[in-house]
Amino acid sequence: MTSPLTHPVPQGRWTPRLWGTLLVLCAAMFLDALDVSMVGVALPSIGSELDLSTSTLQWIVSGYILGYGGLLLLGGRTADLLGRRQVFLVALGVFALASLLGGLVDSGPLLIASRFIKGLSAAFTAPAGLSIITTTFAEGPLRNRALSIYTTCAATGFSMGLVLSGLLTEASWRLTMLLPAPIAVVALLVGLKLIPRSEREKDHRGYDIPGAIIGTASMLLLVFTVVQAPQAGWGSARTLLSFLAVAVLLTVFVGIERRSPSPLIRLGVLRSGSQIRAQLGAMAFFGSYVGFQFLVTLYMQSLLGWSALHTALAFLPAGALVALSSTKVGAVVDRFGTPRLIATGFGLMVVGYALFLRVDLDPVYASVILPTMLLIGAACALVFPSLNIQATNGVDDHEQGMVSGLLNTSVQVGGAIFLAVVTAVVTANSSEGSSPQAVLDSYRPGLMVVTGIALAGLLITLPGLRTRRPRESVVVARSGEPGQSAKSARTGAESESERVAVRD
Repeated sequence: MTSPLTHPVPQGRWTPRLWGTLLVLCAAMFLDALDVSMVGVALPSIGSELDLSTSTLQWIVSGYILGYGGLLLLGGRTADLLGRRQVFLVALGVFALASLLGGLVDSGPLLIASRFIKGLSAAFTAPAGLSIITTTFAEGPLRNRALSIYTTCAATGFSMGLVLSGLLTEASWRLTMLLPAPIAVVALLVGLKLIPRSEREKDHRGYDIPGAIIGTASMLLLVFTVVQAPQAGWGSARTLLSFLAVAVLLTVFVGIERRSPSPLIRLGVLRSGSQIRAQLGAMAFFGSYVGFQFLVTLYMQSLLGWSALHTALAFLPAGALVALSSTKVGAVVDRFGTPRLIATGFGLMVVGYALFLRVDLDPVYASVILPTMLLIGAACALVFPSLNIQATNGVDDHEQGMVSGLLNTSVQVGGAIFLAVVTAVVTANSSEGSSPQAVLDSYRPGLMVVTGIALAGLLITLPGLRTRRPRESVVVARSGEPGQSAKSARTGAESESERVAVRD
């Protein structure tokens, strides 16, 4: 169903209610990113107060990733079937409660459990929030502007989380856990009043229970295996058997989806070259950045001796550049199209990561580190909104939650997989009792892998430059059922878009 707010809103002018709806959705995305970045800086304090081992501390981060990445597919389809507004608001309430619990617990297992619940709730708020935007704002300049602001909030939250965690941890690590709770409660109360109601999908043929179970199990096992692989060993029997089990589960899942009358993921969506490039690009984009941030944080704190706050401020120019460009990216997308912006952004990332290979044990920030941060900030401002626009354009309203869940899954799984790969490469090149220079040298292969991941993202994007623009109305392959017609008729470019999709 299309929200009643969509079509009456003139292009270029938003009502106060429309702005309020967008701000609520942005607040949820901001909290997701804020929470991810804040907890990392607080880990040493948490371990000291709760007497936790390093392996247990890792699960404070991994528990969130496990719940988030493992349940995104289910979260996206649930929003389509049960109503986006209902799913979003209930999940946001659970997020607030889990934040409160995380700040009050006094044991490691309870803290890990609260993190898992928080990740689980984010797995429902993220796709529901994105699909509310794509069904509330008409496809084209209006939606592009909304998505550029929405995705910018994620980058801003991530950057602010680094700074806030450095400040809050000085008082107590519990403040980093508690901070999201009141923000989530305020967003929930405002959302109850402003977020438009959406109808549940009426013409579905039942619920894909087997697909939901197998799909969720496969994602949970994949994320769990990747997170544990660096500790268990990539070549260990445990890791190899886990990957084999993931392959078996995914094979069974595909078989179920092909036969299901109401699939968790309609596989026809993935017949579009544009859609595949968006999903793979999301994996490469987030995977390369997470790996880069991990290595740079170690470099700055372990080798240079910088404080958590000092490190956070070093990353700040990238976040600030993203925040300042938020209102302009939509117009740039309208003019140049998503493939060009994604390719340009990945090119900037490759150059930025490559420049960071020049670092030594006594760097000059302004000439060595700052150029990389600015290039990455510019890249994030171009790539992340464009990926969201490319993935959701041309998709019917009743499948927006599904595609949103798929895109967020690509982001999370890409981050987990490539971070584990980068960690394994650094570990393989390190040795006990190494000098600072030797440690830095062990980081360089990891940085080269990060650069290679970004380069792969660029190469994935390049075929999309050959397609001519009509333009952002990319039509994914249809199942042929009644009611599945493309939204691109609104732009008057349906037939041409169909040819583009087939050509891809």
